[in-house]
Amino acid sequence: MTTTLVTGVTPPHAHPFWRRALLTREAAVIGLLAIVIVVALAVVPNFDSPLTVTYMLREIAPILLIALPMTLIIITEEIDLSVASVVGLSSVLTGMFVQAGLPLPVAAVLAIAGGAVCGAINGFLVTVVGLPSLAVTIGSLALFRGIAVGLLGTAAVTDFPEFWTDLAKANIPGTPIPGVMIPFLVLAIVFAVVLHATPFGRALYAIGLNKEAAHFAGIDVARSKFTLFVLSGAMAAFAGVYFTLDYGSARGQNAMGMELQIIAAVLLGGVSIFGGRGALHGVIAGVLLIGTLSRALQIAGVSSAVINIITGVLLILSVISAAVLAGARSRREAALGRRRQLRERAKLPT
Repeated sequence: MTTTLVTGVTPPHAHPFWRRALLTREAAVIGLLAIVIVVALAVVPNFDSPLTVTYMLREIAPILLIALPMTLIIITEEIDLSVASVVGLSSVLTGMFVQAGLPLPVAAVLAIAGGAVCGAINGFLVTVVGLPSLAVTIGSLALFRGIAVGLLGTAAVTDFPEFWTDLAKANIPGTPIPGVMIPFLVLAIVFAVVLHATPFGRALYAIGLNKEAAHFAGIDVARSKFTLFVLSGAMAAFAGVYFTLDYGSARGQNAMGMELQIIAAVLLGGVSIFGGRGALHGVIAGVLLIGTLSRALQIAGVSSAVINIITGVLLILSVISAAVLAGARSRREAALGRRRQLRERAKLPT
């Protein structure tokens, strides 16, 4: 008797490759991104300008960076809402260290280490103390933001070495693509390999599907989640250093509200809020979709309030559609399983 008959569920590898590649949530997001680009090129004046590409990619670069570890965290059925506050805190730390006379690379390393400590605090409270990540990171969101604002008050540090601010804003020679896309692509490849081609990545999916079963299968659930929170804090701090140099300003209010854009992009990209499902290429397409739509609407003169409403609607639709599709898939698989079992029973000798 095959696995299908025992469980009533068709294994994913039983479908043709084209179906597994094209009829997916990730492929739908990529298709929607292509449609938005084509429509924007046709109806939005100056959308095809190289400056549009440059400013859009610089604007979404911090979101792309933080979305990488956020994807892994949500796949394990956890969440980190403190990332934008870590961006603000690392920005303030970078400014203060530079103001104290440290070279910028040293200040950046110390700020990223500070972000890793923030992630370790979240990870400790979630994995050792056993608190829910939603409650923990809502609290640390306020804590880290409060520390950032408290350290600098309403002041801002703007005196950064010109070499580093120019480097943060520089494009890849001969293209409108910002240079920050190079480290992002390297990190995206590393995260994709870890998630999709290593035992650690498969363990993350197993944790998201059923953490008790994953534990009894020998997976160290607590250590895996702790590692992800530390990675999330460090990556948010790295994004904070880039954000500071790109805008040339270190302020405690930097990146206020960015966590909602990141989570919206991750969920829109096909990662299940209930864990156990998602892929990095879908998340990257989700970030690009929101960034492209936002930039096109800005150029068209749409207010930021309306853009926020559209982003919120996209987030709600993505969650609803995922739940509806999962329910429909479950009912379809159950019906197919029942029909197969009836056919097998009809073949048995009486």
